[in-house]
Amino acid sequence: MGTDVLRRLSDHEDLDGVRRWLDENPPHVIADELARMDAVSAMVPFRLLPKDRALAVFEELEPVDQQQLLMGLRDQAFGDLVEAMDPDDRARMLHEAPAKVARRVLAGLSPDEQRMTAALLGYPEGSVGRVMTPEAVTLPRHLTAGQALEVVRERGAGAETVYTLPVVDGERRLVGVTGLRELFLAPAGRPVAELTDTGVARVRATESAEDAARLMRETNLLGLPVVDSEDRLVGLLTIDDAVEVIEAADTEDAARQSGADPWPGHYMFASVWQLARSRAVWLLLLIVAATLTVNVLQIFEATLEEVTALALFIPLLVGTGGNAGAQAATATVRALAVGEVRGSDLLRVVWRECRVGLLLGAMLAAVGMVVGTVLVGGDIALVVAVSLVIICSWAATVGGVMPLLAKRLRIDPAVVSAPMVTTLVDASGLIIYFLTARAVLGV
Repeated sequence: MGTDVLRRLSDHEDLDGVRRWLDENPPHVIADELARMDAVSAMVPFRLLPKDRALAVFEELEPVDQQQLLMGLRDQAFGDLVEAMDPDDRARMLHEAPAKVARRVLAGLSPDEQRMTAALLGYPEGSVGRVMTPEAVTLPRHLTAGQALEVVRERGAGAETVYTLPVVDGERRLVGVTGLRELFLAPAGRPVAELTDTGVARVRATESAEDAARLMRETNLLGLPVVDSEDRLVGLLTIDDAVEVIEAADTEDAARQSGADPWPGHYMFASVWQLARSRAVWLLLLIVAATLTVNVLQIFEATLEEVTALALFIPLLVGTGGNAGAQAATATVRALAVGEVRGSDLLRVVWRECRVGLLLGAMLAAVGMVVGTVLVGGDIALVVAVSLVIICSWAATVGGVMPLLAKRLRIDPAVVSAPMVTTLVDASGLIIYFLTARAVLGV
């Protein structure tokens, strides 16, 4: 409803109404509504926002939406907005921006902001260095708590956070971290070294941003120190950026597991062509893989002609096997993502999923035996029951193993998506079914 109201107010040039709506809603709601509008329509309410509110709204937008708004701003407004952005947010936007936008942004920055942004963009794609903030308040370890609070007062306004305060030695090597709470509650003369947690987790700037973000979640940190190869502090990964990294990773995994490529920007503003293109490649690959099923049916055509009742249960077996494999694949991809499973756990996962599949197959076989006996008789029912046990066990094992093998081959496990596992299990499940029929029925 909010989008309809905002768009209607903008279309009718009711600027007072637009201002009232903007005043009544927080930045994240405004950003979501602007993302649902086309770039031209979104410019009207965005230009009516005060500078501080405009920046807060702008940083809530996805990079693709940010770029569209920027292109509609005049040079002065453009420069003020990108200059006020945090360096990590600016680097995130520029990573996905066309060269024309990137050049315009960098050219309009002050030397200090340009230097920080260029430094972040110099780290590998997907690394924590790309998403960290270099604007951290660092404390020399020889200070007292009172002196440290003075440093925070002097430098805190230019930092993204003051709740996590890295403590460094004379060569800027990370000693540990302390917090604003610890400094505030400590006697003014107490040494910072005594308030420093020297065992705090830290990551290299070239390490995976997703791994660093999940480490933050596991350790309940508000800020994770990021260091270079010589253990010198280069920045902090803040909790808001960590949440965005995890959200982006989970969104990409969800798309991959459904057999599609992730698309940039808001779903409601993405074009039909973008959505179709993100899914088309995978569907074409799955069609090719599905030809395996056709080939299997051709190979066992004589068996089907002799016992036509076998054809009745093909959809049931194919669907059940595919679903069992998809469940296992989804569970393994999720376990890999949160660190519950490692590549070295391959054999343990095989043994676990094989047993899970056997148990599921046995439960389904009991139902299949009853239904098959009523419909087509005991012999065919036995074939279906035995096939269900074997297929479920095989499908669960394949679904659990493929993401782990992909991880070892340095392929995104989510690429080995549920549709791909399902398609492969369909063909192999039919082979199991017909071989079981030949063994049981002697055909």
